[in-house]
Amino acid sequence: MFLSDLHLGALSSHAELVLRFLQRHPADIYVLIGDILDLWHPLLPHWTAQDQAVIDHLRARAKAGAKLIYIRGNHDPDPSKIPPHAFFDAVYLSSYIHTTAQGQNLLVVHGDEADSRLIRLHMMTRLGSLIDHGLRRCDRVLRKLSRRQPQARSLIDRLVMASNALRYRGRAHERRIVDLARAKGLDGVICGHFHIAALHNHFGLTYANCGDWVDSMTAIEDRGDGVLRRLGGRDYAFSLPKTRPFAGDAPQPTTQKAMSQ
Repeated sequence: MFLSDLHLGALSSHAELVLRFLQRHPADIYVLIGDILDLWHPLLPHWTAQDQAVIDHLRARAKAGAKLIYIRGNHDPDPSKIPPHAFFDAVYLSSYIHTTAQGQNLLVVHGDEADSRLIRLHMMTRLGSLIDHGLRRCDRVLRKLSRRQPQARSLIDRLVMASNALRYRGRAHERRIVDLARAKGLDGVICGHFHIAALHNHFGLTYANCGDWVDSMTAIEDRGDGVLRRLGGRDYAFSLPKTRPFAGDAPQPTTQKAMSQ
């Protein structure tokens, strides 16, 4: 199971939906592709019981024998600086090679490698986090006033989506990441970061993006048959039943798209 951009600790995170999804889709290997934690908000600390429940679930899965691989993203703290309440046993890496049952070797990276040098500056990441934090504060107030359903996208949601789509128009970011895998002699890439779920081979190699748990609510799965599948989706995530203890969960995957390697 490949997941990215949970942003636990940020106002934009949907930790409750993350937990519902994880309980519905237990895995033997979890590859967490960056921006799992988002703990540096300068206005007010934000860490909820739902955020902690996701961490506790991953801890329990590791204790039950699951392997956790954690690829650091641009919002993640250095592993040595993760506070005790948010730390769990995992293999912490900057990149990873995933080999499918058909012998395809896929580069696993967060994806910020495709950004320009200016965007990759730590200061720019902090600024973006600050702006998002402020927007989400406004969004919470507006949602209470309008009494919108949780799954309904607000005006601020749409503005953030439009800004993201404009930033990554033309899919040049996908080409850059695919070229990074090609330069290493690999067969494709699995990433996150861009908050745009995707699964295709339009550029000659496999490109798989996990999406995010701010808006798209998706993940990538490899069941061991050499086929990558995109799971979840916003409507599916909001339709999942309330959370329960993970023990005894049975996977009931909802597959949006599959692509043979």
